[in-house]
Amino acid sequence: MRILWILLACWQTYLLGVDATLDIVKDIEKLPKVEVRYLDNAQEPYLSKIYNLLLSDLRISNHVEVVGVGAQSENVDYTTMANQGIALLVSLRVDKPDQISVRLYDIAHQNVLGVKDYTFTKKELYPFIAHRVAIDINDALKAPSIAWMDRFVVFAKYLKPGVTSIVVADYSLTYQQDIINNGMLNVFPKWADAEQSAIYYTQYLRQPTIIKYNLRNGSSEVIAQSGGMAAVSSVSQNGEKLLLTLAPEGQSDIFLYDTLKKTRTRLTNYQGIDVLGNFVDHEKAMVFVSDRAGYPNVYLKKLKADAPIEQVIFYSKNNDSVATSGDNIVYVNREDRDASGQSNFNLHLITLKSDYVRRLTAGGVNQMPRFSRDGQAIMFLKKAAQQSALGVILLDYNQSYLFPLEDVQIQSFDW
Repeated sequence: MRILWILLACWQTYLLGVDATLDIVKDIEKLPKVEVRYLDNAQEPYLSKIYNLLLSDLRISNHVEVVGVGAQSENVDYTTMANQGIALLVSLRVDKPDQISVRLYDIAHQNVLGVKDYTFTKKELYPFIAHRVAIDINDALKAPSIAWMDRFVVFAKYLKPGVTSIVVADYSLTYQQDIINNGMLNVFPKWADAEQSAIYYTQYLRQPTIIKYNLRNGSSEVIAQSGGMAAVSSVSQNGEKLLLTLAPEGQSDIFLYDTLKKTRTRLTNYQGIDVLGNFVDHEKAMVFVSDRAGYPNVYLKKLKADAPIEQVIFYSKNNDSVATSGDNIVYVNREDRDASGQSNFNLHLITLKSDYVRRLTAGGVNQMPRFSRDGQAIMFLKKAAQQSALGVILLDYNQSYLFPLEDVQIQSFDW
């Protein structure tokens, strides 16, 4: 199944970068207050859904104080809104079928900053319209980027024993679409490029098989096969290098794969478990998880077969998952059981440039951390007895948000 990628945006006027928007941020010590409304229009039933999701996106950004007023008229009372402390008005409307028009009003200067049209041909993709509008509003205010909101999440969804599908979704899980659903076991999805036009995943045939699947044309290519385990754990920025976990002799090791030459180099050769290789140090090295100390921990190795291996974490044990962005590393530490007998799994952030350790979660079962493309946010899976959720941590603001997984069990995911 192919995913529709048509999310077109065209400017009617391009005024969002004018100095007045910068003044909104500079002149107000606290967060600028932004009012959001929509013109109720029966031609587009998704308008109110986009409005509600836009409110959520703006609140999650932590860059504005949001005032949602729902369906309103076209009239803009600049004086009243200025007295209420409103700095920016965002008005959504429908002028043409399948098109959302967004107007931004600078309340202090009593003018229209810009008008932008967002066109979409598949209604289910409306969450990405809301995310794109939030990003554009954020950019107009010269606030730090929230471009991560526009990224797809891909995950393996449990259906029944031995059967999983591969699903793409927006970060809030409002939009979901199966892309691999063949009645087989499909696991470990990984984005193959920055454009999110293809994925790698592992399908269990006669033996675990890594497949590259092109979402735009539906083509597939076998990358590698291995007994025991086979998975892509990291993709280089340009997509030309992969770190694979394979088990050709029974125990898992890490291999460097060249997607252009179709060759692979063995990086570890240990009679135990080496998994989850992730690029670091400008992709000259990797960190990975190994049990070579008698318990799972994080290690560092240059991308050469004969390079030495160094332990990265010394102050905790049972660190069984890792992800990287640049020289930043997030890992999962399994802690001692609490008074109720529950083992907590918490996320911690470190960097290769210092010894500072930052704890990101306070308790519970938090697993599978993944960095956003810009490294400013971390997505993770939070498991609970009654319900699991995808969590997002905004590193600059020390804020986290949970998006419940309604009747969904995730085996693995990538962002």
